[in-house]
Amino acid sequence: MNSMTYRGYTAHVAFDERDDIFTGQVLGARDAISFHADTVADLRREFRLAVDDYLAYCAEKGVRPDKPASGRILLRVSPEVHAAAILKARAEGKSLNQFAAGVIEAAAL
Repeated sequence: MNSMTYRGYTAHVAFDERDDIFTGQVLGARDAISFHADTVADLRREFRLAVDDYLAYCAEKGVRPDKPASGRILLRVSPEVHAAAILKARAEGKSLNQFAAGVIEAAAL
């Protein structure tokens, strides 16, 4: 995935061949935060401005902005999967958290 990160926010970026511009969309926010530019350097600047504007807007309105991922995940699985994951983690000499984090990281990146 083509992406960029600023202040903990990540945006997906793409090239719009029809309009001959780069576009970006901040991921994980309820509100639509998008931006565009003609060059990569300008796209980076527009991304930073979009995030800063979003945070300023939230502060002005007294609303809590959507936060970037905190790194904490609550995950529910069947008892059978839970037990099997514990056994697999122990067999690898890891805690369940270390094991699960590794599996998710491998799948996500």
